[in-house]
Amino acid sequence: MHLSDLPVLAPAYVGGVQLGAHAARRHLPEPGHRHDFLRACSTNVDQLEAGHWETLLTSALVVEEPMPLPYALLLLAVLGYAEYAYGAWWAAGVFLLGHTAATLIVYGGLRATGADAATRSAVDVGASYGFNAVLGALTAAVPRGPLRLAARATLLALGARPLLNKDRPTFTDVGHFAALALGVGLGSALVGGRRAV
Repeated sequence: MHLSDLPVLAPAYVGGVQLGAHAARRHLPEPGHRHDFLRACSTNVDQLEAGHWETLLTSALVVEEPMPLPYALLLLAVLGYAEYAYGAWWAAGVFLLGHTAATLIVYGGLRATGADAATRSAVDVGASYGFNAVLGALTAAVPRGPLRLAARATLLALGARPLLNKDRPTFTDVGHFAALALGVGLGSALVGGRRAV
């Protein structure tokens, strides 16, 4: 492995999101101001209906609070491995496509079911949809056969669990599962039988 093979985009993204969350906490100390900023970056129903399609990108660049260290490290590991194994364009493409598609699925579902005012204007930001998509896509790195099938089935079962165990799943539960399923599909389509290094 050469230094040029090391991931650059993943650490820059995770570090940037984390630094941005700390900066927002410091420079927007009033909860109301920070909430307004987060809502302006959110892909909620009200924002998208108003034509704020740029939030499909901004929502992936901010988080409500600085990420807990274990989650930030897991995010870095998954995105970093994807970048190392398949390249920065592949990792970024799967992340953005999964984030955007899952967001639009949630948006369509909330519009179709007539979400209440609080849900329509809820803060909806973070890296989790993109993370789930990349994680699902990385199942293509598992050797073909029963092991890959088991990895995919296990991930999808874990993703579906919140939908089945709650009286009323949240829209983010639906988004996480949709992103994971999309990622599994993207991994099959974009990688095929090729195994990651």
